[in-house]
Amino acid sequence: MSSSRSIEMIPRRNTERAHTDHGWLKSFLTFSFANYHDSEHESFGSLRVLNEDRVAPHTGFGTHSHREYEIFSYVISGSLEHQDSMGNTEILSRGAVQMTSTGTGISHSEKAHGSQEVHFCQIWASPRPGEDRGKPAYFTRHFTDEDKRNQFRLIVAPSNSSEVSLDRDAEGPAPIRSQLRVYASLMDPGISFVHAFHPSRSPEGRKAYIHVVQKSGYNPGNAKGVKLRVGAQIEGPIVELREGDGLYLFVGKDAGLKVENAGEDAVEFLLFDME
Repeated sequence: MSSSRSIEMIPRRNTERAHTDHGWLKSFLTFSFANYHDSEHESFGSLRVLNEDRVAPHTGFGTHSHREYEIFSYVISGSLEHQDSMGNTEILSRGAVQMTSTGTGISHSEKAHGSQEVHFCQIWASPRPGEDRGKPAYFTRHFTDEDKRNQFRLIVAPSNSSEVSLDRDAEGPAPIRSQLRVYASLMDPGISFVHAFHPSRSPEGRKAYIHVVQKSGYNPGNAKGVKLRVGAQIEGPIVELREGDGLYLFVGKDAGLKVENAGEDAVEFLLFDME
């Protein structure tokens, strides 16, 4: 990294992600998961799993168990039906964030509800170092398109921060037992803005990751659709991302992030900010 105001950027193109088509389930996998193994893309910071899933109507993931990881879903379209061993039953639609701190262990199922496919990002994060597994916990949050329009809207934040409520349903970001903040944005054409990262405790800066949602349909080929340009606020190169593309970011401790929608359609993307 050339200076504290620069950002080193490494694209993770749509065609580089693993993709699976099981008929009822179409998935893109950013990191190693299930039968997909890539030693160069096992995880990034606390981010362990980033799957973009499409589940056919009346199908889904049957009851299965997890422990330790923080697991959450970001619903893009359709309706996601959740049931778990804590007694939670819920149907989540576009803009919902469903957070499960699996802790000492939990069983749950996730299915498409109704007559439409459900499209969502399934995300796993490692807990904070030294974090006691603790009892499992469940939270939901809801964000409208207007909440995310032309800004970085904080949708997930550390459970030990002042930014969150530990109530099951509340306003603001969902709490996570990890040093991870997640922002969602729905950006109109011709718009640009800057993100100021939280102060880093490391003199070397921080890691972050951007994922551009593939909204125009399942496409394992070259990314198309929107054009999101990403770079440091002050100096450095620009990287252009399209639907399904991702971007590893190594952020200098004084760097700001600038994004611009250079396309003709709105772009939806997630920013994962990790220390």
